[in-house]
Amino acid sequence: MSRPQGRRRDILDAVFCDEIGIEYGVYGDFRLRTAYQPIFAPRGPLLHPVAVEGLVEIHCNGVPVSPTAFFAAAAPADRAFLEAMCRALHLRNFPNIGVDGLDLFLDYDPAAEVHPGRALAEIRLMKRRLGAFGLTPGRLVCEITGQAAPNDAFLPALAREMRRGGMRIAVDDFGAGHSTEARVGLVRPDIVKIDGAWFAKLCRQAETRTLFKPLVSALHARGPRVLVEGIENAEHLRVALAGGVDLMQGFLLGRPALAGSIFDERPLRVEDLLRPGGDIVPLFG
Repeated sequence: MSRPQGRRRDILDAVFCDEIGIEYGVYGDFRLRTAYQPIFAPRGPLLHPVAVEGLVEIHCNGVPVSPTAFFAAAAPADRAFLEAMCRALHLRNFPNIGVDGLDLFLDYDPAAEVHPGRALAEIRLMKRRLGAFGLTPGRLVCEITGQAAPNDAFLPALAREMRRGGMRIAVDDFGAGHSTEARVGLVRPDIVKIDGAWFAKLCRQAETRTLFKPLVSALHARGPRVLVEGIENAEHLRVALAGGVDLMQGFLLGRPALAGSIFDERPLRVEDLLRPGGDIVPLFG
């Protein structure tokens, strides 16, 4: 992938608005658009939507492109710029959901920015702009993904800056990459997100499924809430509920949908999701 523009340019120079008021990013021939996936909290027989995660959908000349492949191929000097652009798009499009009280989860790749000072400055700037998007700092959750940090001091400094003013922190992809118990101890997150692929493997055998509840209990004992990703079938849901997780996310519950889609606030019934042949219930229409 060629490097069409420089790292230090203003993000808003690469952000445009479509005919219905939804903002998107431009990077050479690529178009970056926000999608939101709902996150649920179990409350008795119901799952209530309490948050969304901002994700990015990418097209090149109308053809879908994997975000993983896109970021891997991007010029290293543009990685931090692109990550910041995605966060800006998710924030700027968030008011279009039209639902009060939802939290917003945003990814933060610690390997993208090689200049820690710039990373901290971006977090400070983002906090100052939250009010314009109908958010208070306490409703924003920054997910630190499973990549390596530039150095040992970076993550604690990043966590302190995020917390200053009330933002919350999640350790993403727990069980994969660098998202380990050591990182949980280093960052002291408010939320730990269990990696979906790791969770799916655990659910395949009865012997490993029994390990999940003790893991959740051990994480709870350290303070954070536990969110499990990758809920894609009834068995995943059963294991997550039996494990006592606080939050859930996955295709069985709701797929990502582009910004501007209609959000349905109605809770999901657990018994409907667990019944044989139960369909995926989308939260967006």
